[in-house]
Amino acid sequence: MADGSFLDRMVSQLRSTCRYYTGYPKDLGPSRIIPFTSERQFVQLLHEGRPVVVAFTIKCTYTRHLDKVLEEAAATFYPHIKFVRVECPKYPGFCLTRQKNEYPFIEVFYNPEQAASQGKGVDPNVTKYSVKVQPFNYDQSVYGFREYFKKHGFKYFETK
Repeated sequence: MADGSFLDRMVSQLRSTCRYYTGYPKDLGPSRIIPFTSERQFVQLLHEGRPVVVAFTIKCTYTRHLDKVLEEAAATFYPHIKFVRVECPKYPGFCLTRQKNEYPFIEVFYNPEQAASQGKGVDPNVTKYSVKVQPFNYDQSVYGFREYFKKHGFKYFETK
């Protein structure tokens, strides 16, 4: 005889085959979100040459939802795009430089390029980089991140 009812088998088949089924918890493995510890560590991430998505958060109910979305997006786009979470009460100096009043918010730092010209009088041990920062104003989901990355031409490869 069959194991379980027809409905149980159908739902089990749906969970195993449907890529965008959202009602079942996904096994994402270890967290791919990099916790913010210092500006030096953040600059090292930028020097790797990959886009860095930074979530500036405070403790609230919306942040819990955002954390789940970031976990899934970080697992999906790992290692081509890095995700960092900054807890603004712990690092107020870094968050205040962004000059935002509404929390949580997301910004994308990308395209570190070595400055082509270094003028005279500049220390040769200092490397200059230009970083473009864009606010993330798309749907806060993995699909929203995917569409944002497509629009802005980021190179990423989806895991299958």
